[in-house]
Amino acid sequence: MSKQSLSPAQQGANSVRTHLVLGIIGFIMVFPFIWQLVISLSTNDQVMSVPPTFWPGDLQWGNFVDVFTKLPFFDQFGVSVGITVIRVIGQVVLCSMAGYAFARMRFRGRGIFLGVILSILMVPPQVYLIPQFQIIQNLGLLNTIIGIALPGIFSAFGVFLMRQIFLGLPIELEEAARLDGANPVQIFYKIMLPLATPGISALVIITTLWSWNDLLWPLVVTTYAEKMPLSAGLATLAGSITTDYPVMMAASVLAMAPVLILFIVLQRRVVEGLAFSGSK
Repeated sequence: MSKQSLSPAQQGANSVRTHLVLGIIGFIMVFPFIWQLVISLSTNDQVMSVPPTFWPGDLQWGNFVDVFTKLPFFDQFGVSVGITVIRVIGQVVLCSMAGYAFARMRFRGRGIFLGVILSILMVPPQVYLIPQFQIIQNLGLLNTIIGIALPGIFSAFGVFLMRQIFLGLPIELEEAARLDGANPVQIFYKIMLPLATPGISALVIITTLWSWNDLLWPLVVTTYAEKMPLSAGLATLAGSITTDYPVMMAASVLAMAPVLILFIVLQRRVVEGLAFSGSK
């Protein structure tokens, strides 16, 4: 039955059911964040109480102040920002160049090289954790921002994403530029790269979220609290006997706020970039 054949009452009922289902799904998705906020404003006794307290009586704003006394928050925030900036720049430069080469250039073994790079997506990152650590250790980069960021400046997903972006651009633009005397470097930087802005925006936000939340690798290569990013620093708040969960949740809220704001600002570009990459 087509939508035009439905009566206004039936269309209204379908709309109500659709919005109800979407509302339930949306609430399930945001509930962990709401519960995190509730815990960050509670006392530890309220968090551990049975049955649980779903809303604290007195809001404990002091938990956010305690974050700065129990963690070198600003030092770890600076480390997180430094790691994220290095990885984002590396991903944009290297993945864009590699994606353009695989999309537009013809060279022997192109399919084989692309297959090898994409096969990395099927390998768990824990497999090459020890070799990466040995390389960083031999380079003397333990407990440094460069040592944490270096393994993340290139990704197989970024190459695939940018390749799909460049495949979706009209080849006539390259041919016209080539007839005007532009060399491959000029075609890439002055013509194709500006047109790939939606894909680059998607790559930037995806890399930022992944880098900001990266936990395992920073824990492996850092031993000093002030040298850790926020993701690893938050893990140190978990005690061996007791854990101050309200302070941990307050620190988590402060840590996630920058990337949450960034995602809200750039979410339309992310959707556009991912949709454009799949249109080929």
